[in-house]
Amino acid sequence: MMVSTRRPRVLYADVDGTLVGVGGSLFATADGAPTAAAAEALAALHRAGVSLVLVSGRTRGRLAEVARVLGAAAYVAELGALLVDGVGPDAPVLRCFGAYRGPLPPAEAIARSGAGALLLERFRGRLELHDPWSREPREATLLLRGLVDPAEVNRTLEAAGLGWLELLDNGRLRRPFPHLEVPEVRAYHLVPRGVRKAAAVRLHLERRGWSAEEAWAVGDAPSDLELAGVVGRFVLLGEAAPGGPSSAAPRPGPEGFAQAVEALLATT
Repeated sequence: MMVSTRRPRVLYADVDGTLVGVGGSLFATADGAPTAAAAEALAALHRAGVSLVLVSGRTRGRLAEVARVLGAAAYVAELGALLVDGVGPDAPVLRCFGAYRGPLPPAEAIARSGAGALLLERFRGRLELHDPWSREPREATLLLRGLVDPAEVNRTLEAAGLGWLELLDNGRLRRPFPHLEVPEVRAYHLVPRGVRKAAAVRLHLERRGWSAEEAWAVGDAPSDLELAGVVGRFVLLGEAAPGGPSSAAPRPGPEGFAQAVEALLATT
C-alpha cells in the first residue's frame, strides 16, 4: 500500500456494503439499525473539498441519480467497465472494456456466447442469476450470485474457448438465499478480461491530472482490493480487512465508511 503525504483531492468509494447498508440505504447499518454516520462523513468530505467518485458494480443508470444525490463528481459502473466523468446529462462516458474489441456491446457478446448458461449448468446449485438485478439492462457484464471458486470458473471458461471472459468476486451478500446449496452467498460479475475498478480509477486520475498520492479509496470486496495499487491510501472494510492492505475500519457499511473517512481526514 502506498501512503499519501499530499493533500487528498478525491475519494473513490464503493457503494453496496461500503456507503450503504441493508436495503441499499444510506441510513441503515449492515445489520439494519438506523444511522446517519455515512451522511455525516460525506458532509465532512465535501467541507474538506475532497471530490467523491462512486465505484460500483451497479449499472450506469442506477448510479447516475445516486451520484447526483450524494454530490459525487463522477462514477464508475459495472465494476470498472464504464467511467462517467461527471453527473450531468452531457458528462462524457468512457468505455473501459479491457481487452475486448468485438463488434457487439460486451453484454450482448456475453449473452450470445452461452457463457452464462455454461456456468449455471456446470455450477448448478452453487451459482444462479442475481435476480432481479441481473434483468436490468447492462452494457458490459453479467451479474450472478452463489459461492464458487473464481479460479475454477475461469478455468472452465478457458477450457470452453471463452477465455476472453473472467469471473470477479464483488463481495458477500447479507440476505439469505436458502435454495442455494452453499454456506454463504456472494455477488459475482462475468466481465471481459481486463475490466477492473482499478483500471477505471487510474484513467480518471489521468484525465484529471492527479497523482496516485492525491487519491484515497474505500471498499469492502475482493474487487476493491486492486484499488490499493493505484491510490495513496486505501481502506478495506468488513470481512476482508484482516490481512488486507489496511484495516482501519473493520465494519462494513455506513459505520465503517464513516470510520474510514474520519481516519483519512485526520491525516491531512
